[in-house]
Amino acid sequence: MPTALIIGASRGIGLEFVRQYREAGWTVFATFRGEDDRVLLRDLGAHTLKLDVQRAEDIAGIGWQLDGERLDVAVVNAGVYGLRTSSIQSPPTDEQFDLVMRTNVLGAMRLMPLLAPLLAPAQGTLAFVSSKMGSIAEAQASYGMLYRVSKAAVNMVAKMAHSDYSPMGVRVLSLHPGWVRTDMGGPNAEVAVTDSVAGLRGVLADRAAFPSGGFFDWRGQPIAW
Repeated sequence: MPTALIIGASRGIGLEFVRQYREAGWTVFATFRGEDDRVLLRDLGAHTLKLDVQRAEDIAGIGWQLDGERLDVAVVNAGVYGLRTSSIQSPPTDEQFDLVMRTNVLGAMRLMPLLAPLLAPAQGTLAFVSSKMGSIAEAQASYGMLYRVSKAAVNMVAKMAHSDYSPMGVRVLSLHPGWVRTDMGGPNAEVAVTDSVAGLRGVLADRAAFPSGGFFDWRGQPIAW
């Protein structure tokens, strides 16, 4: 039975990953922060792990709780949008910057060395849920500046992870889920969360078509860095 770890599984895209992988018969480890989220994930059949990615001690705890596990897929989904009005004309405060960058980027950086050894035995896939808004090549506006900068940094984390861990057999991907109807994306977003996650799972499942070091959207289309 294949095994997945979903980091940031309490709602939206992460929760849908848990639902779909469980429906497909996978063993799923899922991280949560609040008790209500733990109960929801437990009821879906996931093994629950408490994690706040801003806390180094929580990340270390995930390492020892998963010690000896063999992962086929690890999805780093934990993230926040932060100040929606941030732009070149309206830069973030120190507090706003710290929240987004520590959650989206530092958490991913700290998780990498813990997850790679768990993925290597199965030649598994480490996937970072990024965003097309983090593409430097496609940037045409500064709205959402803080989120954009954080996801550009996440993409660099993914490329460095590919460089270091692909020799171990670990495939590393950066993924754009689309503009998804979740709490973050809002009710007017273009893509249903079920469709987004189904598409991303298809990308994750096809190692030949979507090789390590790539940046792909939920439809399997490559995105320029």
